[in-house]
Amino acid sequence: MLSPENCQGPEPSFQSVGTVDHFGSAMGISINGVNRALPHYPKLSIFGYRNLCFNRKKITMPKLRIVGAGTPNPTPSRWGTCFILEICGQRLMIDCGPASTYKMYKMGIPSTSVSNLFFTHLHSDHVADYLCFLMTRFDQSIGTERDLNVYGPSPIKKITETIWSANGGVFWFDVEARINHPMSIHAFHTRGGKGDRPPPQVKVTEYIEGKVAEGEGWVCYAREVKHAQPYIACYGFRFETDEGIVAFSGDTAPTESVVELARSADLFVMEAVHREEKIQTFPSVISESGTLSAGRMAAEAGAKRLVINHQSPTLDPPEETTQGISEVKSVYNGALYWAHDMMDISW
Repeated sequence: MLSPENCQGPEPSFQSVGTVDHFGSAMGISINGVNRALPHYPKLSIFGYRNLCFNRKKITMPKLRIVGAGTPNPTPSRWGTCFILEICGQRLMIDCGPASTYKMYKMGIPSTSVSNLFFTHLHSDHVADYLCFLMTRFDQSIGTERDLNVYGPSPIKKITETIWSANGGVFWFDVEARINHPMSIHAFHTRGGKGDRPPPQVKVTEYIEGKVAEGEGWVCYAREVKHAQPYIACYGFRFETDEGIVAFSGDTAPTESVVELARSADLFVMEAVHREEKIQTFPSVISESGTLSAGRMAAEAGAKRLVINHQSPTLDPPEETTQGISEVKSVYNGALYWAHDMMDISW
């Protein structure tokens, strides 16, 4: 059972309810104003993939490090989106919104400890700190770190090459200086580097729906969600691991693919930008989810724990926060967390 003591952060503005005994019958969601019953799916992996090794001893206690839980609108408690999933003894990074690198270090997460970065989509509040993360990781490296793997929809390759290509990358001059200048070489050796400083290595993979990547004890799948198409490709993630299933909705309107991603998840990270009554009056109703929709999808999926993130400033006033939480809890009986920046959840 989760308890508030497992979640640490500068502002304890979250709530947890008890464990889930049952999830009840199928519930409906509203898509484009039409109430629709969502289909049931078997509780085994809908992606045809079982956890890699159920018999292997746990390496660590799984933890979600919520670096950024917000939107493009900066507030004192949230700005941009970024998560570090600590699972199977590794750190998997999901999105890299504004100030992510700085907040990671404030949380004790060095950029060099991350070797896999996944982007749900390429809106600025999910990708704006990518340049800073790349340069900081390279600057702090000593040459023994794993190469960085980056997974994202198109045009993440073009974005990366624009930053870091030896053939015209806008920041390659900085890379060359840090490889060759005596001052930078001294700093490299002082940190523990040996010999010549190697250039940065990054492998970029552009994914579509299906299996994205796998590592030791985990596999990542993507499903398309409904957000900013046709201008931006948008996806959610499902990580099936030795230590449980973790799903990320990304930014999305209510849709069946999100329920599939979160089916029987141990932890489901789901956006809710407004209370339901407000989002139904905004144009964002076609591309985002409200509090009731988030709770209904989590309940339909049978997710054990729900983390609400990507709250807009409309949910910041205490009375709005309280009402938003009540709306989620009115349709979802699992453990509930109301996310803010620099918050930890262990389970």
